Amino acid sequence: MSNLSSIIKSIQDIMRQDSGVDGDAQRLSQLTWLLFLKVFDALEEELEFTQDDYHSPIPEPLRWRNWAADAEGMTGDALLDFVDNQLIPTLGNLPGSIEQNPRAFVLRSVFDDTYNYMKSGHLLRQVINKLAVINFNRQAERHQFNDLYEKLLKDLQAAGNAGEFYTPRAVTQFMTDMLNPQLGETVMDPATGTGGFLVCAIEHLRQQAQTPQQQALLQTAVRGVEKKPLPHSLCVTNLMLHGIEVPSQIQNDNTLSRPLRDYGRADQVDIILTNPPFGGTEEPGIEDGFPADLRSRETADLFMILIMKLLKDGGRAAVVLPDGFLFGEGSKSRIKEKLLTECNLHTIVRLPNGVFNPYTGIKTNLLFFTKGQPTQHVWYYEHRYPAGVKNYNKTKPIRIEEFEAEKAWWGSAADGFASRVENEQAWKVSLDTLRAANWNLDQKNPHVGEQVSHDPDELLADYARLQTEAQALRDELKQILAQSLGAEMMVKTATSA
Repeated sequence: MSNLSSIIKSIQDIMRQDSGVDGDAQRLSQLTWLLFLKVFDALEEELEFTQDDYHSPIPEPLRWRNWAADAEGMTGDALLDFVDNQLIPTLGNLPGSIEQNPRAFVLRSVFDDTYNYMKSGHLLRQVINKLAVINFNRQAERHQFNDLYEKLLKDLQAAGNAGEFYTPRAVTQFMTDMLNPQLGETVMDPATGTGGFLVCAIEHLRQQAQTPQQQALLQTAVRGVEKKPLPHSLCVTNLMLHGIEVPSQIQNDNTLSRPLRDYGRADQVDIILTNPPFGGTEEPGIEDGFPADLRSRETADLFMILIMKLLKDGGRAAVVLPDGFLFGEGSKSRIKEKLLTECNLHTIVRLPNGVFNPYTGIKTNLLFFTKGQPTQHVWYYEHRYPAGVKNYNKTKPIRIEEFEAEKAWWGSAADGFASRVENEQAWKVSLDTLRAANWNLDQKNPHVGEQVSHDPDELLADYARLQTEAQALRDELKQILAQSLGAEMMVKTATSA
């Protein structure tokens, strides 16, 4: 790991010398398409070894081995001219449909929006030569690269925009474990990001894939959509490193831009695992594709409507959502009413502050639900900091071991979670109570004392009440002072008389 880390660090140091690369996001984008081609070539080597009739979708002169692998190969202006005018344009326009030539389709989807930021062909050659040292065909090195990949994702987080919070590995693992995908089921993330949930699902399903037929099922088990080119490229590379040979089912698109009525049965899936972007708004017109009574500009709201549509009857979902969704009113209330009447929202795990530190301090929740039957009651589980921890941070993130208490308490969906019992961290709330509260899901833990509310409406109401009380006290004080001064004046007048 240290060797790979030092290679990537030295590559980033080389890029910093190049006048064309500006900031972490561009450095990461540059590294991503180069890494993708290197990984693609390594996987092609394996396919050539196992399949006699394998043909690459990449024209021979453009394959990594034929232009990049030779340390003494082209450099300077010749290399820049090749990359800018041959390599990227050709790969971004490869012919081939998703059905007839899926590998070409994947390459085109990655290179359609790719750009070479480097202005020095000599520095670009140095970067390529550093990458050439990594051997992705060695299982040990590929396994190490997964850890390195986490570092790249953290670099991406640091360069990310508001609303883009990459989910901690412990949270994705817990959500996947609780939904327990089975081979033969389709798992989707409609806001895929860099593929964390899908990788978790693949690793979970791989343990069930023993026969060649089962391994073939694994190849088509996941679907994803990501609208931004850089996370999409990282996701495709991530899946290839985790054994998905042709990740053609990962689209570079905005799931929300397609009108809800256009989604049919063929689009529906068994499982949805996702952390939709929250805190952001969609461009004008996107909400017009959704039912009028549910419309919202807020991204997380629209994703919740879409998730309910994309689940098959009996389909299961686990979704990360901020507190704002739980207590929000207006269209949020109507979305929650739809959720509780059309799905069984059986569990909400309330996470403490700081799970997404240092990117946001927003409090988040994990919602688990099954489509097809209405909710009777919602179980809440309050996840607390482990002993000695006051907050999470970069160096001390949330760990999967912390979820052992939830796992022991969880029970089975088959018997309606009959084994669950209330305790200091777990309580349940009936549908009638939630309906009476206008579908407010921000239900406090009854086993602890007075808690601080994070509801802006409540905070504003408290602020207004305190202001009124303070003004009343000022008026009262003014009256007392006036009376006191009045009495004093009367005494002085009487004395002088």
